[in-house]
Amino acid sequence: MNRNDYQSGWDTDQFPNSVAEIVLAYYHILRGGGFACGGTNFDAKLRRQSIDPSDLLIAHVGAMDICARALKAAHAMLADGALETPLAQRYAGWAGAGAQKMLTGAMTLDDIAGQVVQLDLNPQPRSGRQEHLENVVNRYL
Repeated sequence: MNRNDYQSGWDTDQFPNSVAEIVLAYYHILRGGGFACGGTNFDAKLRRQSIDPSDLLIAHVGAMDICARALKAAHAMLADGALETPLAQRYAGWAGAGAQKMLTGAMTLDDIAGQVVQLDLNPQPRSGRQEHLENVVNRYL
């Protein structure tokens, strides 16, 4: 686990230092059953600008604290069901028989395209409520 640089698009071998960036990763890990084996590994190298041994020790301690706080927040979100209802509402349409045929591979892409033309489907965009959900997560941090 390491941080990335949003401007460059790749990781920068820095330790995690933001609960907000880590909480959703742990949320999905816990939602999927948690750690069956293994755990969190810090992928930080000496090419970072802080190269003194004390910097590396402080980085490890701080990163473990961030991970612990994120794990606790993720657990609380799961326990409260904070994201489950919006997630279920967002993807409710995929529970229907036709959608299940698509998901299981019972329909080919040509079958799906033909159905769209036959039924003259023209789905309209719906809000993903991104800001609302970000604020829900922020309440747990």
